[in-house]
Amino acid sequence: MANFTHFNQDGEAIMVDVSQKDITMRIAIAEGSIKVNQEVFRSIKEQTNKKGDVLAVARIAGIMAAKKTSDMIPLCHPLFITKVTIDFELDEDNYMIKAIATTKVNGKTGVEMEALHAVSVTLLTIYDMCKAIDKSMEISDIRLLHKEGGKSGVYDYEK
Repeated sequence: MANFTHFNQDGEAIMVDVSQKDITMRIAIAEGSIKVNQEVFRSIKEQTNKKGDVLAVARIAGIMAAKKTSDMIPLCHPLFITKVTIDFELDEDNYMIKAIATTKVNGKTGVEMEALHAVSVTLLTIYDMCKAIDKSMEISDIRLLHKEGGKSGVYDYEK
């Protein structure tokens, strides 16, 4: 188990000790998509969903999720996040909504999990707010697009 940082020498799960790491600015960007039907897409775009402004609520849910990541992912460190944004791209031809989360921290460990968690909860919130119209929505392609900061440097997803 020597190659796995989240296990000790006896194979037990541990939180990685980051106490000796330098504080650096760290940024992560993640994305994911939800495919909806035409009726759902229209209700989101025109803000006519009976539950309210779907994207505004999903954005707040994603921001909250980023801040609570260590409560949900057992070995994540609690972070003092300095920035979270959730942006949307609407693809009217394919009835797809893409959510993009950007997270930032000055810390000893990265914010990739926070960005991924934010995207996941953002998309789940869209599903939750629209499931009365369409239960067949599909969430897909959740992935890390970019990260920087720390010892491992810059990562960019290559399609």
